[in-house]
Amino acid sequence: MRIQRLTVLAAVLGVSACVTINIYFPAAAAEKAADKIIDEVWQLKDGAKPGPDAQPKETK
Repeated sequence: MRIQRLTVLAAVLGVSACVTINIYFPAAAAEKAADKIIDEVWQLKDGAKPGPDAQPKETK
């Protein structure tokens, strides 16, 4: 009886381990966010100060 329980438990664990979670991002929103980041990086390289919505760097 104990072997059957272990077999069932192993089967349940095996099936539950085969779960995949896929997260899809809207392409337009991802492209817009990437363009914004690229623009900010280029502005910083050109010597411009970051805008008011830029996050300050953390210091430790």
